[in-house]
Formats: sequence, C-alpha cells, structure tokens
Amino acid sequence: MRNCQICETRRPRRFCPGVRGEICSLCCGTEREVSVDCPLDCEYLQEARLHERPPDIDPETVPNRDIQVSESFLRDHEELLAVSVRALFEAAADTAGAVDFDVREALDALVRTHRTLESGLVYETRPSNLVAASIQQAFRQAIDEYRKQHRERVGIETVRDADVLGILVFLQRLEIGHNNGRRKGRAFLDFLRTSLPQGQGLPQPAGRLGGSSPLVTP
Repeated sequence: MRNCQICETRRPRRFCPGVRGEICSLCCGTEREVSVDCPLDCEYLQEARLHERPPDIDPETVPNRDIQVSESFLRDHEELLAVSVRALFEAAADTAGAVDFDVREALDALVRTHRTLESGLVYETRPSNLVAASIQQAFRQAIDEYRKQHRERVGIETVRDADVLGILVFLQRLEIGHNNGRRKGRAFLDFLRTSLPQGQGLPQPAGRLGGSSPLVTP
C-alpha cells in the first residue's frame, strides 16, 4: 500500500479531493486549508466545520466601529443584503484561488471607497492583491447593476451609498467572525454559500461573539 500523499510516511486513511490522492488523518487535520485547496463540498471539511473554533475576537479591534448596523437596518434592507451576499460569494467563486483573506481585502477596499463617497469625494481604493481586486470589481459591478435595475423598477433612486456602506460593514464583520485563520481558509465563503437558499432569512452574526456582538449594534 502506498503511503500518505502529503507526508509520504503514514498509512493513508481517506481520499483527499484537494490533492486527488490518499492521505492520512493527521495530514488531513493539519494541512486542511493550509497547504491543501479543499473543495467546499469535501465531506471531511464539512465535518471539521462543525468542530472548528476561530480565534477569539476583541470587539475593540473590529474595524469601522463608528458605523452602526442594527437589526432594524438589516430588516429594512433585506433585499440589498441578499443581493450583496450572492454577489460577494459569486465574485469570489468566479475568481481563481480566492480565499477568505482575499475577500477581507476586497471588503476593506469597498468600505474605504464608500466612506469617501459619504464624505463627498469620489476615490476608489484598489487592493494591490490582484485576487482581492478582482473580487472587488465583480462585486461592485453586480451592485451597480442591481441599483440600476432597482431604480428602473421603482422609478427613483432608493438605494443610497450609505445603505451599501452599512451592508458592506456588516459583511466585513461577518468575515471576521467566520474566518478560521487558515492560510487557504474559506469558512466565511462556505457560510455565504449556505446562506444563499431563497427565503431562508438573513445571515446571522456568529453566535460565539455573544450578546455584545460587534456585528449588530443597537
């Protein structure tokens, strides 16, 4: 019998779709989303998702704390949130090699850009990371198209830059709450994927952050 395709030492125990070969359980645990690009539908990855616990987050370190994102705001902009969740997931899914940290950079650039719009300036922040820049561009195009269609449907502009900014900050906080810290981790993208079915309600804040969650503010 051949040895594990990763460590080349231990006996393999399972087939890894990420390396397209047999690997041992230890390598599956230690190299998952670190050196291995794990497909989101891998049964072992999904099993690990049930047990992994991302690092604790100090609420004071969460960016853009001055922007309030309340439950009522999310309810009032449920359609925009749903469109944004889908647009962000598809932008990342269509970008080769994209992981949660790329999405984090894209969201940071999008938030910075919309903050300048709020101040009356027109300046687009672009990530130096080309993967993040691709996600940013695809997301922006999707939201611009949604705003255009919405304007044509209702006859007036009702989706404000401030509304988009609030949704972006919420998504930014969700990413922080779901990023598992692994170099190739896609736990946040996996969360977005499971939030996509129609009529299933809003993405919810990470429960582990407790009652003083920085994701939704009063």
